[in-house]
Amino acid sequence: MHALSIPTWMIHVSSVIEWIGAIWLIWVYGELMGSWGWKFFAVAMLPALVSAMCACTWHFFDNPESLEWLVTVQAAMTVLNNFTLCAAAWWLWRGERLQEKETKGEFGGEE
Repeated sequence: MHALSIPTWMIHVSSVIEWIGAIWLIWVYGELMGSWGWKFFAVAMLPALVSAMCACTWHFFDNPESLEWLVTVQAAMTVLNNFTLCAAAWWLWRGERLQEKETKGEFGGEE
């Protein structure tokens, strides 16, 4: 008997697939817009993907004690992901602010 039911597996696997798709779409958007900020955002999403894969791997093997280190890696990747996404969001916000300032400077200052 496996640790997770089939519906729970469906949710786990579809979440991983959706996350991979989101990373890819954001990367493509960054390429189309010529924005390193969006590409950085896509890369910043990778620790969450690693975290999800750790969880799926641990559950796939029925949560053995020998793989409990995966739980620690999962937690660490989740914390790292919080920081990387925060940094990526700040980078995007900063880029927008700088672009606004440049645009206002082009047209003679603030309105």
